[in-house]
Amino acid sequence: MSIVGGRITFASDRDGNPEIYVMNADGTSQTNLTNNPSGDYMPDWSPDGNRIVFYSNRDGNFEIYVMSADGSDQTNISNNSAWDYVFSWSPDGKHIAFTSDRNNNAEIYVMNADGSGQVRLTDNPAEDSFPAWSPDGSRIVFESSRDGNAEIYVMNTDGSGQVRLT
Repeated sequence: MSIVGGRITFASDRDGNPEIYVMNADGTSQTNLTNNPSGDYMPDWSPDGNRIVFYSNRDGNFEIYVMSADGSDQTNISNNSAWDYVFSWSPDGKHIAFTSDRNNNAEIYVMNADGSGQVRLTDNPAEDSFPAWSPDGSRIVFESSRDGNAEIYVMNTDGSGQVRLT
């Protein structure tokens, strides 16, 4: 669930499977944007409020999609046979950091908001997930189990300078 400009986007299974909805901040005008027989999850507004990113298993595995704020132009932007999920918009809305199981292990990737330029940022045998951008867009915080249990790490947006915080 996220809010921008007085509008809330959220996932609900009220229609029998998880769908992405949008509503006004007072709860009025609840509208199903995805209306797809597969599950759609974890919607998040772009910083400018014009797009919504979410993940879905409508292509047989979890992929990252972006759509216009009105639900049109639903586009698979990760396009990979592995699971792609758990993402975060950069503060300027130009990039999306995300988790992928492309190497049979959860790692952090980043891509342009249109899905181009996908780059792997972490590479180790442990699971790295839950990326989030710093407010100034210069760093990405994430969770990793590389030390045997879940800890919080931070890195530069190119993957360099990975440092454990907890």
